[in-house]
Amino acid sequence: MDMKKAVGIDLAGSERRRSGFCILDEGLNASTRILHTDDELVDATLMAGPQVVCIDAPLCLPKGRPSLEFRGPPHFRACDLELKRMKIKFFPITLGPMRMLTARGMKMKKVLENRGLAVIESYPGGAQDILRIPRKKEGLERLKVALMDVGISGDIAKREITHDELDAITLALVGLMYLRGDHLSIGDPDEGLMILPARR
Repeated sequence: MDMKKAVGIDLAGSERRRSGFCILDEGLNASTRILHTDDELVDATLMAGPQVVCIDAPLCLPKGRPSLEFRGPPHFRACDLELKRMKIKFFPITLGPMRMLTARGMKMKKVLENRGLAVIESYPGGAQDILRIPRKKEGLERLKVALMDVGISGDIAKREITHDELDAITLALVGLMYLRGDHLSIGDPDEGLMILPARR
């Protein structure tokens, strides 16, 4: 029987910028790379055949907000307000560059779900805070070592690895935790949930 797999995508707001991509199996073996275009990300995900795809991008709008272009409130989703209560720092989806990322994330979710895949939203910085491992801003080597200490193997131990890939690994790890039921769902189900590791 094949091992379950999760794909983690550290999505960039633009196809010109790097998106981190990770396939992580139940043995915590990580295969990572950098991809750019939507077609590359969709093709690589479909080829991996994961049970879940975990994306670092807002995948829904705040309830009552008619569009991204609308300038008024609401600016925060229920999951964003929960992050604030948890004292986890994040960028609101209506902040300039986040609009482009949100549009791309929502499009990616729709494409992948239309191909029969389960898609969840997560936030690597928040997941790292809960898992008590350093964020990338505290040093890539520290984050890399912490992920290896959790049990991640594969590409992370074989070559130089970018911060985009390290965040993609974190996302794929959250995906596996989601499949195991070892996770925290925050937000309003009628709006959209964010998935994080269960509180330690």
